[in-house]
Amino acid sequence: MYTLVYSIDNSEHPETVYVNLTNSCTNSCIFCLRNQKDDVCGAEMWHDDSYSLEDIINQFEKYNPKPKSVVFCGYGEPFLRREMMKEFCKYLRKNYPEIKIRVNTNGHANAIYRTNIVKEFKGLIDAVSVSLNAANEADYDEICKPKIKNAYEEVKKFIKACVDEGIEATASVVTGFDKIHYIDAGECEKIAKELGAKFRNREFIENGY
Repeated sequence: MYTLVYSIDNSEHPETVYVNLTNSCTNSCIFCLRNQKDDVCGAEMWHDDSYSLEDIINQFEKYNPKPKSVVFCGYGEPFLRREMMKEFCKYLRKNYPEIKIRVNTNGHANAIYRTNIVKEFKGLIDAVSVSLNAANEADYDEICKPKIKNAYEEVKKFIKACVDEGIEATASVVTGFDKIHYIDAGECEKIAKELGAKFRNREFIENGY
């Protein structure tokens, strides 16, 4: 069975579990873990999206006691499974309202769907971590290789949309990767603050978790 729910905590009762909704993505980032390996902490990440909500729930329910947080993060862009994510969030809100829910995203969703989908997730998710990854469009295009037009500006708009809806937003960058040493983390942090978001500088981890 492919992995839909996994943890990176070696303990029997992890505080956070991750939901691997899809392998599809509108970016092809040069530092992405999926280009280096097929698993995260031994959990096979590749699958073809042929699963049901019940499959996610069944894998999640194996964790007892329940984790403190759930993060949508895997080998693809979670918002590409927009309705599936929404349904699982509703399940969590109904059955485990104390669990905090975050989405790790490339920030392309509003551009993809041509509407502000953030409004649909208000009350369903607590936070987003959005991959800003560069201080300007040229660097972003080189690092992330986006498949949509004007991707960098769309990412910034998405961050602002989350802030406007009261969803905690963090703009992140990955540094320490030898091919992207030119990232100006200071400028990225400035951009994040201008958008009303927090900032996180994630150090590149060779071969991931």
